[in-house]
Amino acid sequence: MRKRTRYSLLIALALLAALVVSILLRKNAPPEVARLLPESDGILYLNLKPIRAVTKLEKKTIHRTPDYQRFTDATGFIFERDLDTVAFSLHRMQDPNGPNGPVAYSEVFEGRFDSKRLTDYLRSISSATENYAGHEIFTVPVEGRTLRVTTLGYDMVAASNMPTAEQIHSILDRYRASASPFSGNSLLSQHYSSIPLLSFAWGIGQIGLPFTENGNMSAGGVQLPLPQDATFIASARFVGSLRLRVEEIAANKQDAARDAANMNVLLTLFRGFELNQSRSVEDSVMLETLANAKVEQKDDRILLNSTVSLEALRRASNPQDEREGKAD
Repeated sequence: MRKRTRYSLLIALALLAALVVSILLRKNAPPEVARLLPESDGILYLNLKPIRAVTKLEKKTIHRTPDYQRFTDATGFIFERDLDTVAFSLHRMQDPNGPNGPVAYSEVFEGRFDSKRLTDYLRSISSATENYAGHEIFTVPVEGRTLRVTTLGYDMVAASNMPTAEQIHSILDRYRASASPFSGNSLLSQHYSSIPLLSFAWGIGQIGLPFTENGNMSAGGVQLPLPQDATFIASARFVGSLRLRVEEIAANKQDAARDAANMNVLLTLFRGFELNQSRSVEDSVMLETLANAKVEQKDDRILLNSTVSLEALRRASNPQDEREGKAD
């Protein structure tokens, strides 16, 4: 009797330990919307909940294009209010002059969807449908590109504008196995551990792809002296202030030293440019970001860190209130 009791106790303890380990693994795993993404050259992730808490985004008046207004009227979904998290895969295109340009996207959205209204809307604008893994995939023509969209569950939607259905199929396959905290593409398995805890926005891989033109990276018309195929790990989190961190993984120490020097030159140029511009409330965030930015090299890694006060973010997100306060 005592032996059976001891065995029962050991089994119960083992099950409890397994449960605790499972919870810890799940807690430290990448967000599900990111784990569902197909293989890609880069990943971007955004959690809008902390942003809403700081900026009150859902209370702002957002200008809607006619297409967005029709989408909202038909589905009841308002991005700034109902979208909680989103993750994008960036796919380098072999022909940068094709319909997708240099990069195509696959994405997974999580939020408050009315599945029936959304499905009815997608069916009304689709040119074709496909059934795969028990899900209906809608093909929607968009400006010369093919957008495939499917609902994963009551709170998730996936889409891809890649030329073939391979990526949307991959998302659906991963969704069937999404209970595993180890699922996800190779970028996540290699680099997600470098993302700081509590980051509400982050990117991994060749996240400079959207800024690539004619083989060079550029921002705001300014060519950046950084390799277009470099691997970056970028993140943003609220820890008393907005903390921004960008890490570049260079090929070796010599390349890291070169890129760190280039980053410092760019910071100096941007600081001088910004200081000579007419200032607005919204500019305070950029000024503070540049003023607090620091670049350092650690072996083959280059780290850029900066901070922005929450007060500056609140002022920038409510410029009308700031102007009215000064007027009073």
